[in-house]
Amino acid sequence: LDPVAVAKVYELKKRPVDHPLIVHVSRIAEVTPLVKEFPESAQKIASQFWPGPLTLVFQKSDLVPDLTTGGMNTVAIRIPQHPQALELIQKCGFPLAAPSANPFGKISPTTAQHVEKSFGSKAPLILEGGTCSVGLESTIVSFLEGQPYVLRLGGLSIEALEKELG
Repeated sequence: LDPVAVAKVYELKKRPVDHPLIVHVSRIAEVTPLVKEFPESAQKIASQFWPGPLTLVFQKSDLVPDLTTGGMNTVAIRIPQHPQALELIQKCGFPLAAPSANPFGKISPTTAQHVEKSFGSKAPLILEGGTCSVGLESTIVSFLEGQPYVLRLGGLSIEALEKELG
């Protein structure tokens, strides 16, 4: 939620500022202040698949800076599954805007060593949490048009989403 900190993420990754970041929270209740509406169907899949490889997209509230969302009026939110990531977010006490830990356009890392190789001493902190359990990007589901719409398939299958949502 701090545009100065968010700008540092874009700078480190050499990421274009019109490419939104995902906002990570530690509990479902933390979504509500960040969005204009949290539909029941979104709450249903969030309660089933969070923490996990699912990102949900909503209309953002005024609390979320435009820089975080690439100038868009939407925000992408997820709860990561890794216990250290969750603990970090909980201890921060605020949402963390973060993409994968790789330079823009490069393959997402699955180990801390990959991050170290990509960024070296430019990375202010590398959290060693072992190898990623999924190794794929998160599945992204939009709730902008009232109905869920899959924007990107990733670590969560469309069959799992369809089963949960009917």
